[in-house]
Amino acid sequence: MHVVVAGGGLAGLVAARRLAEAGAEVELFEENDEVGGRVRSREVDGFTLDRGFQVLFTAYPAARRELDFDDLDLRTFAPGATIAEPNHRSTLADPLRDPGATLPTLLNRDVRTSDKLRLFRLQRELKGREFEGLLDGENRTVREYLAEQGFSPAFIDRFAEPFYGGITLDRELGTDSGVFEYTFKALSEGKTVVPAEGMGAIPAQLRDRAEAAGATIKTAKAVTNVARDEKLKVEAGNEMVFPDAVVVATDPKSAGELTGIETPTDAKSCVTVHCSIPDHQTLDTGSRILLNAADDRPNTAAPMSAAAPEYAPEDRELLSATFLGQQDASDEELAAEVREALEAWYPENHFGEFELVGVDRIEFAQFAQPPGFRESLPAVDAPEGSVYLAGDYTRWSSIQGAMESGKQAADAVLAE
Repeated sequence: MHVVVAGGGLAGLVAARRLAEAGAEVELFEENDEVGGRVRSREVDGFTLDRGFQVLFTAYPAARRELDFDDLDLRTFAPGATIAEPNHRSTLADPLRDPGATLPTLLNRDVRTSDKLRLFRLQRELKGREFEGLLDGENRTVREYLAEQGFSPAFIDRFAEPFYGGITLDRELGTDSGVFEYTFKALSEGKTVVPAEGMGAIPAQLRDRAEAAGATIKTAKAVTNVARDEKLKVEAGNEMVFPDAVVVATDPKSAGELTGIETPTDAKSCVTVHCSIPDHQTLDTGSRILLNAADDRPNTAAPMSAAAPEYAPEDRELLSATFLGQQDASDEELAAEVREALEAWYPENHFGEFELVGVDRIEFAQFAQPPGFRESLPAVDAPEGSVYLAGDYTRWSSIQGAMESGKQAADAVLAE
C-alpha cells in the first residue's frame, strides 16, 4: 500500500510512523523547511525560543505511547503557580507533589482553605476516571463547572482565569468543561515539562522514528491538490503522485480546502514575548509559572530557564510572557508592558537589564472549544475516496489531540 501524508506536524508524523511500521510505503510532504507544525523552536543569541509558550503534559496517554521521554531529556516545571499582582505574590501548589510548597500554600490568603480542599477532592475524583470519557461530559463552560463544584468567585478570578486562560487562551473560561477535566487530571497525575533542546525536539524525534520505520519525508514541498477521480492523485510541488490512500494532516483551513470537509475556523490567537534578565535577578517563583491576578497584560509569565537551564546562556534567565488574542502594539511596546508587570510584582527588584529576545505572534494557536464543540468536529474518515484527516481538530486542541488523531487516521487507512 502506498500512502501520502500531507503535513509534517505531530499528527502527520505519528500517522507516517504507524503506517510505515505496518508495512506501507509512506511519503510525507511538508511545506515548511522543517517538520513540527505549531510545535517548533528556534535559537536566538544563545536562547531557545519555542513558538509561543508550550509545554508537554507527561500524563497525556498519546504522549506516553508515541514518545521516548528519556531520549527527549525532559525538564520539569514545579507544580502549581505563583499568583502575582502589584506588590504581592503568593504560592498555590499541591503539597503531595511538592512538599516544599506545603507551608506557603497553607498560608496563602489569596485562595480560601475551602477552595484548596475542593482542589484536592477534585484530584481524587478524576483519578478514578478514564481520560477519554472526560471529553464527553455535560455541555457547560469551565466557569459554570467551577461554580457548580463550589469554588469561590475569588478563586475563579485570581487563579482559574489566568491559569486556564493560559491553557485554553480563553480568560473568560467559556471553553468546554471537558477540556478542564482532561487537563486538570493530566496536571495532577504527571509532570509539566519541556525537552532540554526545546519543544521542537518532539517533532524531531517523531520524524526520526518515522524515517527509521521506512517513511520518506520531504520538506519545503506542500501538497496543493488532492484529486479523487478514477485514481487518487496528489500534487506536491512539481511532483504528481498516485497513492492508494492520503492522510491530510495540514492545518484546519488547508485541510478543508484539500478535502472539501468543513473544519474549525474560529481561531484563538496569542502573542508570546520572550525576554531575559540577568541570572542574579532570579525570581522567587522558582520554576512555577506566574499568574497575573490583576489583568491580562500579560496573562502569564513562564520562567523557562528556571525549569530548563539550557534555554538561556549561563549569565541570563529567559522568561516567556503571553498575551491573549491578537495584539496591535509593537514588539517593543509589549516588552515594555512585561517589564512594567515584573516591576509591579517585584518592587524590590531592579529590571534595568531587562532585554527583549523575540516575539511570536500566533494567529491560529488553537481552535475555539465552546461547550459541545466535539459534536461538530469532522471524523478522520469524513472525506470520501480513501482520503483521511489527521489533526487535533478531529479530537480537541492539544498535543494529545494531535498525536491521537494521527494514530486514528493510520488505523483507519490500515482497516481499509
